[in-house]
Amino acid sequence: MSDLPKPIAIVGAGRLGQGLGLALERAGFPVLILARRPGQWLPGLPVRVSEQLETGDAQVILIAVPDGAITPVAQRLAGTGAIGAGHVILHTSGLLDRGALAPLAASGAALGSLHPLQTIADPASAPAAFQSAYAAVEGDTRAVEAATRVARAVGLTPFPIQAESKALYHATAALLSNSTVGLAGLAERLARDAGLPEEMVGRIYLPLLRGTVENLERLGPAKALTGPVRRGDLLTIERHLAALEPADRALYRVLGRLILPLAREAGLEAEAAARVEALLVKE
Repeated sequence: MSDLPKPIAIVGAGRLGQGLGLALERAGFPVLILARRPGQWLPGLPVRVSEQLETGDAQVILIAVPDGAITPVAQRLAGTGAIGAGHVILHTSGLLDRGALAPLAASGAALGSLHPLQTIADPASAPAAFQSAYAAVEGDTRAVEAATRVARAVGLTPFPIQAESKALYHATAALLSNSTVGLAGLAERLARDAGLPEEMVGRIYLPLLRGTVENLERLGPAKALTGPVRRGDLLTIERHLAALEPADRALYRVLGRLILPLAREAGLEAEAAARVEALLVKE
């Protein structure tokens, strides 16, 4: 793939589409990004704004649009009559498989998916964010081969995934990433309720979060676990529960029960674990 003289076309100029385009361009690939409406583009990226899906002479087409738009885009591509057996069409959904590209099945093109397992809040950060991150690849044999080469070109480590496993894989990613952001928002609110200086509430717990991620990377979940559940510290857990409002208290109990098996794995004795569990389920 690195020797292809033809550009890679990316349908969709959102954060991921632009991020992939920037990363591919820096890896030496000619890139064409297709958008339906004007927007804010990264400087220097070739973006064609048109209602028509004119992919030019691109052999590889990445569809980087919301999940619900993938099949309609595939239908539009099929309607151009320009897609044939020499093409590779990949979408970037973490949830959907090659079936989302079914309107293109008759074209003979290789169909599949390439999902970068990374959060891209700013497309300019994508080339750095992709380094050492992973990507799920799925689809026809030729599509998986192309997705693997594209992933490696931008610094991602590809791994194969079965179509029937994508929903669970994607749910896992959403729970980990999005719930972490949600918990950070909760921490900010509680810090404000605790009377911490306003200029600190959005930052004060970030070093703690970074340290946690570093410990996870170095030690794994069980050994990285610290805190009152890990220690079996009933008094601290009781004080925490008393300090929280009912909705936040319920969440604390749920998360406490979630990490209790890790505490047991890390060495919390059975009797202490049972006392912690009883306190966490008590209303």
